[in-house]
Amino acid sequence: MVIIRRNPDGTIANPDMVKQQTQLQQQTNEQAQQPVRTSHPALASKRGMQALADAGRSVPLLFSEIATKVNNAKDKPRKLKVLQDNDSVALRQVLKGAFDPKIVWELPEGDVPYTVNDAPIGTEHTVLSQEAKRLYLFTRGGDNSLTRNKRETLFIQMLEGLSGEESKFLITVVNKKINNEYKGFTANLVKEAFNWDDNFMKKN
Repeated sequence: MVIIRRNPDGTIANPDMVKQQTQLQQQTNEQAQQPVRTSHPALASKRGMQALADAGRSVPLLFSEIATKVNNAKDKPRKLKVLQDNDSVALRQVLKGAFDPKIVWELPEGDVPYTVNDAPIGTEHTVLSQEAKRLYLFTRGGDNSLTRNKRETLFIQMLEGLSGEESKFLITVVNKKINNEYKGFTANLVKEAFNWDDNFMKKN
């Protein structure tokens, strides 16, 4: 609302101030009409990663990058160190799904018909460290309300949101064939790295 003050003779008092108030009111209205932009909580962007780096925080590796480091490590101690240096709840969850025989994936084995997200790493895509909390949807007993088609559709959507390398890694997890793709990435290595017993639970 613009308040206009008048002189006793009816003329506008201080017209320049009235003009400024009108312009300010217009700017406020325009800002209120602009839509608020929100991002997917699992969305990684080059700008966001740079902001983390500028703030002095290390940018976490993609799970596919961790797997590649394990593959490239020359010996077991180095492979263990890669896993321990990058330990997180999400990584443990994913690797348990890859190796624990009690976890059964309710998805077809083999190749998945999806479109690879070929956007460069560091640009807009989802990350498995955030999407890990949704993986229960694809396991036996996870969500029995989902139909087979719906479950498979959700999985394809997840793969297409991830970077090409992380989607490839996730498929090896679901097929329980990580060691086929990443040398030395075995169940025994994971159990030793995280101090798990043969039931993939933390030792007492």
